[in-house]
Amino acid sequence: MSDTAPVILWFRRDLRLSDHAALEAACRTGRPVIPVVIRDGVMDALGAAPKWRMGLGIGHLAHRLKAKGSGLILRSGDAVEVLTALARETGAGAVYWMRAYDPPSVDRDTAVKSALKEAGLEAQSFAGHLLFEPWTVETKQGQYYKVFTPFWKSVRGRDVATPLTTPAKIPAPPKWPASETLEDWALGAAMRRGGGIVRPWVQLGEEAAQGRLGAFIAEKVARYGDTRDLPWRDGTSCLSENLALGEISPAQCWHAGRRAMEDGKQGAETFLKELVWREFAYHLMWHTPHLLSSNWREEWEAFPWNTDEDRPEVLAWKQGRTGIPFVDAGQREMYVTGRMHNRVRMIVASYLTKHLLTHWKIGMRWFEECLIDWDPASNAMGWQWSAGSGPDATPYFRVFNPVTQREKFDPRRQYVDRWIAEGRKTPSEEAQSYFKAVPVSWGLSADDGYPDPVVPVDQGRKRALAAYENRGF
Repeated sequence: MSDTAPVILWFRRDLRLSDHAALEAACRTGRPVIPVVIRDGVMDALGAAPKWRMGLGIGHLAHRLKAKGSGLILRSGDAVEVLTALARETGAGAVYWMRAYDPPSVDRDTAVKSALKEAGLEAQSFAGHLLFEPWTVETKQGQYYKVFTPFWKSVRGRDVATPLTTPAKIPAPPKWPASETLEDWALGAAMRRGGGIVRPWVQLGEEAAQGRLGAFIAEKVARYGDTRDLPWRDGTSCLSENLALGEISPAQCWHAGRRAMEDGKQGAETFLKELVWREFAYHLMWHTPHLLSSNWREEWEAFPWNTDEDRPEVLAWKQGRTGIPFVDAGQREMYVTGRMHNRVRMIVASYLTKHLLTHWKIGMRWFEECLIDWDPASNAMGWQWSAGSGPDATPYFRVFNPVTQREKFDPRRQYVDRWIAEGRKTPSEEAQSYFKAVPVSWGLSADDGYPDPVVPVDQGRKRALAAYENRGF
């Protein structure tokens, strides 16, 4: 390979310049670096909100690279074809990228690496989207972990590599290849009017992510163990949005949390556990990829889930009009901000899968459509956990009561009142924004009356327990 043959740097869900092993390795070669993003089938399969958020992240990355004297090439098509064509066009001798772990990305990347090597190109993938590679965490019997607590105990003392700094210089090629435009990609088209509502809530890019982490460690982490379950408080890191797109690395978050723990901030260990819960989801997705597509526990295959998305109660759930305020407030927070508080996600998911006896896949797909912090492993793990069909899941007979949960975690209705407008003389701006974000075809207005419960809490619980008993659970 020529000393001047460029290295193609393929960006995916790693939209940052710091702690980026592939970028670091590419710059270390001393050869020109050609950053590229490919719009392929994996990107096109994204739901409306994550695809829109991906577009924002790509645009921000392009500005960051330009400020470094570099650039970002956009190409669409099959990844193998795009990369081999770009290598021929530029004389590149290598392609570097950061690893992904979801099945569609693994299949794609395996094919890419094989094709590139066959074409005589160097092809290297690098770690960084996780703290620990999934195949490196094993039980004493050499098996994968199925329960979180022993998984946590096995990794909590492991060394995590010190995060890499941003390269001082990214060598540019003498001539840049042609690029498509982000505008032509129209990644936000499916968001329609919702994009304008969600946009002010986005914390875009690496700098914002680092600011979020710094503020969280300085101001919130000490009480994180007490406040993370209170949706009316600003008590969480909100870093899921940035972690999902790799605008910050888990290692950067881990080391910040470790320093906070060493400084005696009591909530820091709980924060580290949450980072490892994300790792656990990826660990399970890697070893049992059917987590994303079917019941993890085989005995649940016989359960008579409702699979009809057109049923009125399912539409009411999607619209945030179930008549159960805690559930509805969560859905409305998601439409306005693109995120939903984690405690509320559990309640929203439990109501769909247990009170409405509706298949978790319907909820999982809806979150995939609506969340800007959508993550394949965490989303699937969360839904199967709530439904009772997944690994280390909540017991199937535990049916969260959304009324008592609201009383416990939102006793003064601050969260509910922030997001529900109907029946209030002066609804909050956030509550009114919901009606500007949802599809016009729903025909919803703040002047509508608040609905009665589509399934009352006690009735839903009894029905769920009867269904479980009849199936022999």
